[in-house]
Amino acid sequence: KQWYQRRVREEQPERKLTRNQKRKHDEINHVQTSYAEMDPTTAALEREHEDFTKIKYCDSIVFGNYEIDTWYYSPYPEEYEKCKRLYICEFCLRYMKYARTYINHKAKCEQKMPAGKEIYRHKTIAVYEVDAKEHKIYCQNLCLLAKLFLDHKTLYFDIEPFMMYVLCEVDKDGAHMVGYFSKERVSPDNHNVACILTLPPYQRKGYGKFLIQFSYELSKRDCQVGTPEKPLSDLGKLSYRSYWSWILLDLLKDLHGTVSIKELSNRTSITEDDIISTLQMLNIVKYWKGQHIICVTPKQVEEHLKSENYRKPLLTVQQDALKWAQKGKRGRPSKKQKSND
Repeated sequence: KQWYQRRVREEQPERKLTRNQKRKHDEINHVQTSYAEMDPTTAALEREHEDFTKIKYCDSIVFGNYEIDTWYYSPYPEEYEKCKRLYICEFCLRYMKYARTYINHKAKCEQKMPAGKEIYRHKTIAVYEVDAKEHKIYCQNLCLLAKLFLDHKTLYFDIEPFMMYVLCEVDKDGAHMVGYFSKERVSPDNHNVACILTLPPYQRKGYGKFLIQFSYELSKRDCQVGTPEKPLSDLGKLSYRSYWSWILLDLLKDLHGTVSIKELSNRTSITEDDIISTLQMLNIVKYWKGQHIICVTPKQVEEHLKSENYRKPLLTVQQDALKWAQKGKRGRPSKKQKSND
C-alpha cells in the first residue's frame, strides 16, 4: 500500500471497535477462502461488505505532527464520512472536520495520554491497557481510526468484550500513539490478538513486532497459548511469520538434544499449528510415522538467523518493565492444552 506523510506546519491543525469477521480458512497457511467456499450467509455478508467499502471518501487525516494518507474506508458518522480530510486528536482521538475546531481543541484538551492505565514503560516506550467497558468512546474512536488503514475488518459497536493495548512514544508533550492491538477478554479459540496496527509514520521501526511480542508476553503470564485471528493481512502475515521464525530459531540455537513441538509451544505460547507451519516454511521439520520431527543442525539455525527476515527485532519487550497480571484465577490451562495432555 502506498502512503506518504507530511509534517504539518505549526500554524495548521494537527478514534467503535474493529473485529475480524469469522471466515473459513486454512489455519496453517492463512489462505483466505473464495466466496464459493464460504457458506451462503458468510458469502453474502462478505459481498455486502466489499460493495459498501469500495469507495474511500477520506483521503487523509491530520494526527499529531503528521498528515497521513488513508488506505481504506472507515464508517465515521455521516456528517464526517465524506470529508476529504479529518483532524484527529492524537491523545483523546476525537475527530473533527475543520482545522479551526482542531486548533481550538488542541489548546483545551487536557488528555496527554491514552485512556486506561500504563502497564509498561521502558525508556521512551509505554503501553497502556484500555478497558472498552470503562472507556467506550475512546475505544470506538480508536477502531474508526484503525479502519482507515486496515482492510477486511468489520466494525462492532458492542466493544465491551475487548481490551485495547495502546503503544506510545513518550516525551515532554505527552504519550503519542504509534500503534495498538485489541484482544477479547475470553477467547474460546485462544486468540490473543483480534486487531493489530502500527500507524504508517511509525512503520518499519520495529513497533509491529514489538506489539506481536507483547501479545505473547501477556499470553505467557496468563499461562495460555495464543494465535492472532485470521485471516491476516498481507503485512500481518509477513510480520507474524518473521516474529515466529526469529523466536523459534533463537530458542533452537540454545537447545541441545531433542525437543517436541509441544515443548516449543509451552515455552513460547505460540500454538502448535503456527509453530509447525513456521518450521515447514523454514524447511526444518519433517512428518514421519504420524509425528512432526524437527530436523535441524546448529549451522542451519545460525544461517537462518543471519537472514534479514529472521534477525532479532529492533525493539524487544523488557520483562521487568511489564507490570501486568491477569484478573481472576491464574494458571488454568487452555482448552487446547487440556486436550493435548
